[in-house]
Amino acid sequence: MIKYISKIAVLLILVVFTACEDSFLSPDPTGAITSESFFSDDSELEAGLINMYDGIQGINSTDTDDNHGVMYEFYVTEMRSDNTRTKGSEGEDAQFDTFTVEATNGRLADYYASCYNVIYRANLVLDKLDAASEGARGAFEGEAKFVRAYTYFNLVRLFGDVPLVDKEISVSDGEISYTRVATATIYDLIESDLQTAIANLDNSYKGRASKAAAQALLAKVYLTQGENYVLAQGLCEDVMSSGYSLEGNFKDIFYNELNNEIIFAIEYIGDVVDDSQNFSSEWLNSVGRTSGVNYVTADVREALDAMGGNRTMYSYRQDATQTEQYQVVKYLPNGDESLGILPTSSDPTKAGNDWIVLRYADVLLMHVEAIMAGASETSNSAAISSFMEVRDRAGITDNVTTITKVDLLNERRVEFAFENQRFFDLVRLGMAEEVLSAFSTETGGSFSSTDLLLPIPQREINLSNGLLTQNPGY
Repeated sequence: MIKYISKIAVLLILVVFTACEDSFLSPDPTGAITSESFFSDDSELEAGLINMYDGIQGINSTDTDDNHGVMYEFYVTEMRSDNTRTKGSEGEDAQFDTFTVEATNGRLADYYASCYNVIYRANLVLDKLDAASEGARGAFEGEAKFVRAYTYFNLVRLFGDVPLVDKEISVSDGEISYTRVATATIYDLIESDLQTAIANLDNSYKGRASKAAAQALLAKVYLTQGENYVLAQGLCEDVMSSGYSLEGNFKDIFYNELNNEIIFAIEYIGDVVDDSQNFSSEWLNSVGRTSGVNYVTADVREALDAMGGNRTMYSYRQDATQTEQYQVVKYLPNGDESLGILPTSSDPTKAGNDWIVLRYADVLLMHVEAIMAGASETSNSAAISSFMEVRDRAGITDNVTTITKVDLLNERRVEFAFENQRFFDLVRLGMAEEVLSAFSTETGGSFSSTDLLLPIPQREINLSNGLLTQNPGY
């Protein structure tokens, strides 16, 4: 459990991890307690671990100087797919759904900086492991390396070649901070980190790293690279035999938190400023931002209506005040009495809905993908069994004898709609250019192949004095 993040880590946040003006990669201490003096035993290293998750959780604010962590992830993922859009199609938010993202975009810079801030926190723990007891050291290392791998996996998929920082650095280490490293090298670190996590962790947690979370993430890493399909299949099967299961009711995945389906989630507490989130309120009309973001597209509504089964009513709903608009249901801060969903806070802008990163249905469908091994279809009985387990829960009982890549992509779309999976799925399964080009043409966007990677934030290029290079097309 990490519902107590701020209570444990507030001292670290205030006096150890405060970023200097020059770089978020090398924060300067602002008080008498420093990283050198603080990390002296297991309890203090544990606080450092909790602080990593606090970095992913982000700061619940609208201040542009704050890092918002995973709360801003939907901008760079879901809104760059055919699933969601802005309500008003205005401002820098609309750059994501029209494929016109500029290097000066503030949401972009926030997410990039947040990721490297989390990596800094993980590296700090790893550099202080000599202070750990023999019995705790392995688990500390496993957690920190899982978090670092998870963060780098997001970065490398979104930005391509990125700076590789695998140790605590200072302001003088500008070459490390701003030199882009080949994607293959980043993946080498990710794989090594996850293998260490698998070797050192058990399945005690859902809101922190676990062995199953590392296994599932490594399977997705292998699938993303289009290699090691047999290893990916084995990793999925290991998780499938670890005690996780699908929730019987699709709604309960999101409103019965830390349930049997959850493998890894970022936890929030409603009405607690330091531990709540505001992204879900921003997805509503006149609750968060009045302009509205992450609104549901007509394209995904058609897919859910045709293929969603009993998932559809718990995936999107019609806006009660603007009936031409549709909103995400999976993360409703103020509940919905007609759907039997209770509020997670008294103030929707201080919501308590956890953000789900990995769940068991994902493992089942990755199992299908691993067995397919890059082919266009499979009739393998084990793949069909995993595929049908997900569909059966949705109330879809069609007799399936062959699964095509399009079938798998469609199933993933309606199962994980609005969970920041769609863009990555399209890229991994080789359908991104075809699908997003057609969608962009239909909706007046301007997608091109270079939009598969985001621009490096201009702020970081400026800070690097030209050492950090830009992606093509920007």
